Amino acid sequence: MLKHFTKEMNFDEEIKEGSVIVDFFATWCGPCRMLGTVLEELAKEREDIKILKIDTDEFSELAMKFGVMSIPTVLFYKDGEMINKNIGFCDKEKLLSLLDKEN
Repeated sequence: MLKHFTKEMNFDEEIKEGSVIVDFFATWCGPCRMLGTVLEELAKEREDIKILKIDTDEFSELAMKFGVMSIPTVLFYKDGEMINKNIGFCDKEKLLSLLDKEN
């Protein structure tokens, strides 16, 4: 399931259960668009993984809270706990390996 973060949403509620990939991106960012395509494919293939896309231009305070200095930055959560982080583009296999292995 792929969701775009909105002002009505609560970040902690969105990540509290299951496997969640959080993608900090910007619409003008080329590598972000490339990663977005990979995440859309992954969302179709794996319904057990929630993918939450957060636009850093719209939610800069949230990006700062998580120390996002470069985009795309992807955070990996299991049941509310961050288990991994990746900065820059990566393919589907790497995304899944980062979600499956803790640090």
